[in-house]
Amino acid sequence: MKTVQVGDRLVGGGQPTYIIAEVGVNHNGSLGIAKKLIDAAVAAGCDAIKFQKRTPDICVPPEQRDIRRETPWGNVTYLEYRHHIEFGQNEYEAVNDYCRERGIKWFASCWDDPSVDFLEQFNPVCHKVCSASLTDDDLIKRMNATGRPVILSTGMSTMEEIYHAVSLLDQERLLVAHCTSSYACKPEELNLRMIETLINRYDCPIGYSGHELGFVASIASVALGAAFLERHITIDRTMWGSDQIASLEPQDLQKLVKDIRDVEKALGDGLKRVYESEVPALKKLRKCR
Repeated sequence: MKTVQVGDRLVGGGQPTYIIAEVGVNHNGSLGIAKKLIDAAVAAGCDAIKFQKRTPDICVPPEQRDIRRETPWGNVTYLEYRHHIEFGQNEYEAVNDYCRERGIKWFASCWDDPSVDFLEQFNPVCHKVCSASLTDDDLIKRMNATGRPVILSTGMSTMEEIYHAVSLLDQERLLVAHCTSSYACKPEELNLRMIETLINRYDCPIGYSGHELGFVASIASVALGAAFLERHITIDRTMWGSDQIASLEPQDLQKLVKDIRDVEKALGDGLKRVYESEVPALKKLRKCR
């Protein structure tokens, strides 16, 4: 597996797993919550933190705009909800400053062309094509035109759709993430062996974007060869919002990162050797030498 430069890190073969803490919209429109999540990602030792950026008037389909729902802002239309939860210039300037202060990289999944242009002002380490946008050729081409690395998430997609999306991206800057887009995802639908399928198909860093409960499958993804990992994070899984339930709270995020680093050590290099720690047992227990 080749490597791709993402910010100050190489991601891919022979490199430590690149761990991304996905905030998404779990900040619920609150800059204070966003900063707490940045703190949690830093404390856990994550490499980057990710948000989502939309232009609601473009992204919300006309037939969904007037659908009403109960929210922390009262009974509002879906379009109004999207405006409430969306970070704008002031919030992202604050996010950018705080991430720089805390020493962590950040980027976002952009859902439309203006959002890509918006994010470019912050010099993100990469762009992310979310699973919902995998068939949006124009958006993929816009991200590719920035010259930055692009992570392609493959949830709710066929292999033919993945082949096509990959064909639109510069292979030297491509990273592909296996994903199943259900929240929370059932274990039998995680299909982690798709990581191996993608590794065999593409000569680029292959990763995993997980939406399962807990983190056993995320650790297993690393053992299967995932070069990067993305998991949603939250302050409290009982908070309002559709993504909270499949997210990791700060203490679980810390355990996940620690366990991944332990797995990386345990995998070794595949070369058989006799370790110094084995010598006393060898001398004591082996009869024929």
